Amino acid sequence: MTRYLPGILAMSALVVASNILVQFLFGNWLTWGAFTYPFAFLVTDVMNRVYGPDAAKRVVLAGFGVGVASSLVAAGFEATTLRIALGSGLAFVVAQMTDVVVFDRLRAGRWWRAPLVSTLIGASLDTVIFFTVAFAAALAFIEPGNDTSWATGAVPMLGVGPEAPLWVSLAVADWGVKLALALAALPLFRIIVKKMIAKVA
Repeated sequence: MTRYLPGILAMSALVVASNILVQFLFGNWLTWGAFTYPFAFLVTDVMNRVYGPDAAKRVVLAGFGVGVASSLVAAGFEATTLRIALGSGLAFVVAQMTDVVVFDRLRAGRWWRAPLVSTLIGASLDTVIFFTVAFAAALAFIEPGNDTSWATGAVPMLGVGPEAPLWVSLAVADWGVKLALALAALPLFRIIVKKMIAKVA
């Protein structure tokens, strides 16, 4: 298990950082967390390539557990809203576990195919699940006392398109950043994997 420790620590750090940074806006359509969280897929994919899918799943679950605990301590145990917490946790686990499965199915292909396709699918699931659970008006019954009217009000999509709930614009912007970072992280994935495999061998 100790050989997975770097992956667990990296995953935990990313979850904690993203939980903190998601509270701060970057422009009108993004939070700072949008720039840190996508690298969780990089960690998962590196562990999957080097140690296999079972190891990647352990890193996801252990890193998530440590990350959530650390975030609670950092926040002084002041929990965020139920919908955001539920959406965040559900999105993370579903997206990361899907990433592991898809990556493993594509393992034998060209080096870039598995990390790229698995991250694109996982990141898309993460965005849809989180923003829908956290903000969609149709799921207000999850937490009736939580006023999400600020997120459900109609605005032009990304400030220029047809009108849609604000949370949809936030989700589209978040998704775009995840896709861009998935592409940008490919060279980093190759470099890290080569170094780790050489070290393990």
